[in-house]
Amino acid sequence: MGNSHKAILGLHGMLMLYSLSSICGKLAAGFSFLSVGFIVCYGGMIALLGIYALGWQQVIKRLPLTFAYANRAVTVVWGIVWGALFFSEPVTAGKLVGAFIVLVGVVLYATSGDDGQTSASAEGGDPAGRANGSAQDDGDGSASADGAAARAACNGEGGAA
Repeated sequence: MGNSHKAILGLHGMLMLYSLSSICGKLAAGFSFLSVGFIVCYGGMIALLGIYALGWQQVIKRLPLTFAYANRAVTVVWGIVWGALFFSEPVTAGKLVGAFIVLVGVVLYATSGDDGQTSASAEGGDPAGRANGSAQDDGDGSASADGAAARAACNGEGGAA
């Protein structure tokens, strides 16, 4: 299996995990605030979201951000599945048609205008072909950092790159 396929499977695994956190949130809502049940369910939700955040960071390192965010729409499908399985919520024709439309939209978005970004990012390279932390010449003699300033800000270094 290629790196981009692994990254896409990882993306959907993270999205499933993200959607599972909603189950914990709904369960927590059934308990009195700060009761043991509330704390356990809410703690489970926070734990799942923490794991999701770490996994999401790894996924977006390998896939274009726009591609990853477009795929987040599949959580609508997981919501239908979890609602039916855990809360006996009805699965109606309208929900199924809506979920199908969302999935078609995700597929259309993901397959339209593929300019090689998915495979370049999945292999750990920059989609524009730059080395990490390098600057790109904008054609007018100036250069713009490709994320060095953002990385510096996240590391508490401040200032521009």
